[in-house]
Amino acid sequence: MSFLVLDGLTKRFGDHVAVDHLDLAVERGEFVSLLGPSGCGKTTTLQMIAGFVAASSGAIRLEGGDLLARRPNQRGLGIVFQSYALFPHMTAAENVAFGLEMHKVPAAERAQRVAEALALVGLSAYAARFPRKMSGGQQQRVALARALVIRPRILLLDEPLSNLDAKLREEMQIELRQIQRTVGTTTLLVTHDQAEAMALSDRVVVMNHGRAEQIGHPHEVYERPATAFVAHFLGKTNVLAARRGVEDGRALALIGDGRWPINAAPAESFSASVRPEKIGFIDQAGCSLGGRVKARIFQGNHWLLQVDTACGVLTVIRQNSGEVVPAEGANVRLTWRSDDMALSAAAPATPGPAA
Repeated sequence: MSFLVLDGLTKRFGDHVAVDHLDLAVERGEFVSLLGPSGCGKTTTLQMIAGFVAASSGAIRLEGGDLLARRPNQRGLGIVFQSYALFPHMTAAENVAFGLEMHKVPAAERAQRVAEALALVGLSAYAARFPRKMSGGQQQRVALARALVIRPRILLLDEPLSNLDAKLREEMQIELRQIQRTVGTTTLLVTHDQAEAMALSDRVVVMNHGRAEQIGHPHEVYERPATAFVAHFLGKTNVLAARRGVEDGRALALIGDGRWPINAAPAESFSASVRPEKIGFIDQAGCSLGGRVKARIFQGNHWLLQVDTACGVLTVIRQNSGEVVPAEGANVRLTWRSDDMALSAAAPATPGPAA
């Protein structure tokens, strides 16, 4: 039996369905991210688990028990909000201790657990400091310590890093993952940041219009998107019009003037999506597509190129590894492995779109 189970979880606000029959099983100690654009239902899902929003139908079971039957303060959950929600008139230690006081933990034990929680997030030296005297990253650590000190069965994180600058956000992603692995608390993160979900999660739930479009390991979801939405939402991708072909009894994907061997074509006409970083340059025809470099932009650790082809404009990303990158206006042939294509029976909405 899974540790946490969402079974047909649904939330309606009048005629609007915010969460639509969501099924999810989370194992003990797992880190799962609910990822999607604004309005996809991820925050509403978290709020139903927390008890802040009543479910319209469906069930939430924690260790086999009915979580919906319990009041929010009886669910044993730790929550970190986007705004951190720290008490400004309390020190870091007092903020962390607040939940323990509500649970009537004895003073001696409370002091020990607060000290341990602050040490876990690297803030032992800041115990007496007030939030207004702390940086955004330090406030985030206090909020995390306050959520963990009660030893929750599940840790809920509602976009906790969104208020931090890019560099600090990356640092906190590493720290957050290390802390979660240290304490082993089952964790659910709500985020719209694809890179954050990829960096932190054991599994990602990609949500759209209240439904889970795909659930899987970050690498699996990125490399093998189940839908066009997932492919476009998780980073840049090129979606190409393809046709079924056969050569010597083997199936082919015919794309522009190129042909790629495949196991099977999903339809007579279909789409093939390939990530920009999977595309390289080659001299010969065959598994390659002809084009002309429209733009070449240097972005530090990589080059971003746009290449005009018979299938439309493709985006190509090449690492700044010292290899020669074609100049603007150069005629090129683009190549990628068959295994790097994700095939779909749905044809592209327009010929050769790139995102």
